[in-house]
Amino acid sequence: MRVLGIDPGLTRCGYAVVDGRGPSAAQAVTMGVIRTSASEELPYRLAALRGELVGLIAEFAPDVVSVERVFFQTNVRTAMSVGQASGLALCEAAAAGCVVVQYTPNEVKNTVAGFGGASKQQVQKMVQARLKLTQLPTPADAADAAALALCHLAFAPMSQRVARATNGAGEVRG
Repeated sequence: MRVLGIDPGLTRCGYAVVDGRGPSAAQAVTMGVIRTSASEELPYRLAALRGELVGLIAEFAPDVVSVERVFFQTNVRTAMSVGQASGLALCEAAAAGCVVVQYTPNEVKNTVAGFGGASKQQVQKMVQARLKLTQLPTPADAADAAALALCHLAFAPMSQRVARATNGAGEVRG
């Protein structure tokens, strides 16, 4: 299964493509950050982000796109920009025919690091270990995107078993 993890943001949008059959049998294909300039007007930043997301989906043809669920932000301006970037990722993934899933930051941290309150550095170290990377994945936005992909690889087998047990009546997450 190929999973594209997206850590949404307008200034920095992390992405990671991970292949695997589970969180312990995963391999990083690529990861990085899409950046837009704060000096540009919002519509142009969104258009640039959309173009990059469409390009990633076309180039790597993921089976699943795993996007961080916008759960809570103390800064309203940050919440709005994260929500706009998240909406673009969700829309473009669905339009491309991908299975689209969302996980909260705590679900991701708990799955990848074993603790829902894990720090950014702890998540980076666990992503490095799980993907057998020689260096710590940076920036943190790219590591978070890889963690989102790893989280889905951990949840997918259970979701598939639940769907089979309910004769397809339940929601299937990849």
